[in-house]
Amino acid sequence: MTSIACRPLSGNACVRNSPLDIGPIGISLLDGLRVALWGWGREGRAAYRVLRRRLPTLPLTLFCSAGEVEEARALGDALLTIDSDASVEHLSRFDVVVKSPGISPYGPEAVGAAQRGTRFIGGTALWFAENPDARTICVTGTKGKSTTTALLAHLLRAGGHRTALCGNIGMPLLELLDVQPMPEFWAIELSSYQTRDVAASGVSPEIAVATNVFPEHLDWHGSETRYVEDKLALFVDAKPRIAILNESDRTLVALDLPGSEVVFFGGPAGWHLRGDVVHRGEQAVFDTSGLPLPGRHNRGNLCAVLAAIEALGLDAAALAPHAASFQPLPHRLQTLGTRDGIVYVNDSISTTPHASLAALDCFRTQRVALLVGGHDRGIDWTGFAEAMRTQAPAAIVTLGQNGPKIHALLAPVAAATGFALAETGNLHEAVATACDLLGGDGVVLLSPGAPSFGAYRDYTERGRHFAMLAGFDPETITAIPGLGIG
Repeated sequence: MTSIACRPLSGNACVRNSPLDIGPIGISLLDGLRVALWGWGREGRAAYRVLRRRLPTLPLTLFCSAGEVEEARALGDALLTIDSDASVEHLSRFDVVVKSPGISPYGPEAVGAAQRGTRFIGGTALWFAENPDARTICVTGTKGKSTTTALLAHLLRAGGHRTALCGNIGMPLLELLDVQPMPEFWAIELSSYQTRDVAASGVSPEIAVATNVFPEHLDWHGSETRYVEDKLALFVDAKPRIAILNESDRTLVALDLPGSEVVFFGGPAGWHLRGDVVHRGEQAVFDTSGLPLPGRHNRGNLCAVLAAIEALGLDAAALAPHAASFQPLPHRLQTLGTRDGIVYVNDSISTTPHASLAALDCFRTQRVALLVGGHDRGIDWTGFAEAMRTQAPAAIVTLGQNGPKIHALLAPVAAATGFALAETGNLHEAVATACDLLGGDGVVLLSPGAPSFGAYRDYTERGRHFAMLAGFDPETITAIPGLGIG
């Protein structure tokens, strides 16, 4: 990316006319600058609390939605200005905007403001700049990153190590700023919305793990190429001491990382699966057949975890058996229970066709009605449709914004192979249709392969609604075990 010369702010601080080329900046450097927050979700609220605690006299402006204005006003902060118009004109009044991860830096408002000199940073960048000596293990990947991060924290804690589980998994890093005593290790999940923040902080992680890379979040990133570049910035730009990479992923294998030691998992020389048994090279270490990790892909994630633990200098083989006490995360191939002969499985986290295929593979010996479809962000479902020629379940029910497109791709395949295919408008109709098609015997699998935006706030809300429609209490399925420090 071409840099544009920076202009002074105050003292030695400066901004650059690029939303990503932002350089390192700590919280203390914000003092005396014109600072705004953009976004009032959990990340935005965490950033506000930290800035107000560290810089109590700093005037702040919050850009939030019209529906969030009253909540923000209720804070009673005389130094907080609230603005629901995040336009180029308004954003460009500020030297620094602390942006929530869900807001794309490639949108016209952010790009326009950056061209006028506004500097955009994220809470992840602020946390890393404030904690340069923390022993961090950052986990990213298109799929599997949450389970991998949670399993990593679980095994480290089982070994007696005080460990933080945080990041994109459900606890912003800034919520844990200034905690005492400091954890020995930080298991941090990072989405593609956050990986560049680490590089921007000027701090390199001790270890960075990548589970896999394939297209997702194209609406946020703008293109598949940019998505991959943003995701891999954690390795290429942040330069971790050790990079743990999946040897079965061609994109990861092709990386050139001269600033990092590279360790592969998933291949015969490292931690890998043979059948159900985890091996370290030629040595058989642990039988995974009884683990609470549904799907071969999740057991492969265990290999990533063990490689990371070994890279920390710990005895990974000794900790591996503790995976048996791991509590699976909600909305990830989560079996809710059985009603009237039907087993309901909640895989609402599935937001790509690749994830839906992996979910189907877990139930290949059972009669399954698969629910697919949601927000249309331009992902190609052709490969999924072709896979249904040999991997089709008993029935597929489409729904959501991209449901008609998926249905059109699947119709000729269904006619040729004989699986049942139905089109519905929403999740309520989809669940009822799936039950009818199964006739009281089988698995209703919600693995939509698409985001939930529009119909739901996020995948969690979608999964809760699915649980309610299936006759289960949504309150019992939403908690992520182990968040925070333990």
